[in-house]
Amino acid sequence: MNDPTTIRRLYGRRSGHKLREGQAALLEELLPAVGVPEGPLDSIALFGDARPLHFEIGFGSGEHLAFRADLLPNHGFIGCEPFLNGVVGALQHVRDKALANIRLHMGDALDVLERLPDASLRFVYLLHPDPWPKARHAKRRMVNPGPLDLIAAKLAPGGEFRLGTDDPTYCRWAMMVMNRRRDFEWWAESAADFLIRPGGWPETRYEAKARRKGNEVWYFRYRRI
Repeated sequence: MNDPTTIRRLYGRRSGHKLREGQAALLEELLPAVGVPEGPLDSIALFGDARPLHFEIGFGSGEHLAFRADLLPNHGFIGCEPFLNGVVGALQHVRDKALANIRLHMGDALDVLERLPDASLRFVYLLHPDPWPKARHAKRRMVNPGPLDLIAAKLAPGGEFRLGTDDPTYCRWAMMVMNRRRDFEWWAESAADFLIRPGGWPETRYEAKARRKGNEVWYFRYRRI
């Protein structure tokens, strides 16, 4: 397995706008209650029972994570996001929708993935990751052999890896990298399969913004073989 630590450094700002009083209170009071604990992880450690697990890498403001968790209340959802304002957004969804099936980690998703048992995840989501468009930054992209090896190890056979992007460079890169792999099967038989958002895949705030700019959006679904 290639070393996923090749992209361990997190680039960019960890926070944006100053938090309001209510947002700060969410961090202090709700995040400890729904935070991913230290040590080895599994469904029982996270949710107290053996339920299917979903994992979202970089959940933005948490719209997709909250939608899926609300849609599948008997499944468990783990969301990882390094940026403070995004975590606050997800906490607001957890509070407003009373979502008891979400656990959040503010930091590196790979740190959490490594602590899960192999073949323990039903879904992994990577939606609109930072494209790092310059060639010299390509190694920072999440779609690279090291992170993908880890994702493949943690997905159960038949599990699904979903990738969404509106960046043409990242789209071409992802297709090139994923087409080289023999542990994933691309679920696409026609252009419509990756040009039209599948059912159960909600439009996020970021995706809506991309469309307002006139950007195309691509939806990739891969099955773990």
